[in-house]
Amino acid sequence: MFTEERRRLILEFLNQHDRATVNELAEMFNVSAKTIRNDFNFFSKNNVVSRCYGGAILIRRKMQDQLIKRYGSEINSIFKTNIEPKPNQTKSTVMNGYVCVMGAFHVDIVAKVQRFPQKGETLKALDSFLGPGGKGANQALAASKAGAQVHFVAKVGKDHFSDVAFEHLANSGIHSFTLYQSDSDPTGNALIYVSQNDGENMIAICPGANQTFTDEEVQAIEPQLAQAAVLVVQLENNISATLSLLKLAKQRGVFTILNPAPYSSDVELCLPYVDLITPNETEASEIAGMAITDKASAIAASERILAKGVSQVVITLGANGVVSNDHGKAHYWPAFKAVSVDTTGAGDSFTGALAAALSAGQKLPQAVKFAAAFASLAVELEGASAMPDKEQVLSRMHSQNPTISAAFA
Repeated sequence: MFTEERRRLILEFLNQHDRATVNELAEMFNVSAKTIRNDFNFFSKNNVVSRCYGGAILIRRKMQDQLIKRYGSEINSIFKTNIEPKPNQTKSTVMNGYVCVMGAFHVDIVAKVQRFPQKGETLKALDSFLGPGGKGANQALAASKAGAQVHFVAKVGKDHFSDVAFEHLANSGIHSFTLYQSDSDPTGNALIYVSQNDGENMIAICPGANQTFTDEEVQAIEPQLAQAAVLVVQLENNISATLSLLKLAKQRGVFTILNPAPYSSDVELCLPYVDLITPNETEASEIAGMAITDKASAIAASERILAKGVSQVVITLGANGVVSNDHGKAHYWPAFKAVSVDTTGAGDSFTGALAAALSAGQKLPQAVKFAAAFASLAVELEGASAMPDKEQVLSRMHSQNPTISAAFA
């Protein structure tokens, strides 16, 4: 076995087990302990592992492009493995509670206003701040806070905002992440107005590097995807990358969730590879081709979306609750009571918590209830990336416990 191949296999082992000893790898690859120590020294020098007595521990949080650019073709070839699917290939190891999220990281530029400006009007903001955001990053954080083991994949530029992304994710508690970097496009950013009257928001997004995923970068996610119970994607990345990852997930038998935001007609291309879709009422109206004005019309829209090929639909209605439809069986949940401060990340917190609950084996009704409670707490916090803890969610579910109603049997 060549050195490069052995090191690639060592990385795959570390990715699954987090750590390894010299002796177990020496026996596994039928080489000397000195050879494995040399491999560990190579990885340690390149900041891939941390050496410990008798072995090494994987350093999961890394800016992948920086490693490749800094250390050259040898580390590059290790990260870029060939993962062409074999006929009838299935996942060998699925980790219950493991969620893979590919999506955007944005730097949110937030202005608090008493009300939204009218056309041509200039308003004085009450306050402003910069913070981490992006639907993918928010959903990954929500899933992590909700108890899932999360791997998040995003792409940023080579600017000071990329350092913001790395530091935020490194300190977020997310289990692992990969940040690719674009040579030409900036880190994505979002301009956000938050109304102090009701906590509602208006958002304009500059996607930047989020739209530049290559097929090679998508294929490199396969080791993490192969362990996942659930994959979550949105429409913030270039559609070719999103489609490629959805197809790869379906080949591997991974349950797929699409949050169709920001809405684009490209959603129709994704639906054949989606198990569950989580639109808000505006997005659901676009997909279904009908207005949603109340619970009954939301249920009718969910039926139309099911007819497009997905198995499950969950439509969030903000303060008016949630409608779910599982293979034609629809239910409605009233919203948990909350004191709304900032609704910017409400949908993201819901989708992330839903993915976490489903990855842990919960059925859709229980998962929706958990996600709704999670989102009700998230809107009470300032900033799209502010998320509650799982214990707070369970407490709210116990204290309020809104009653589910079966819309159709």
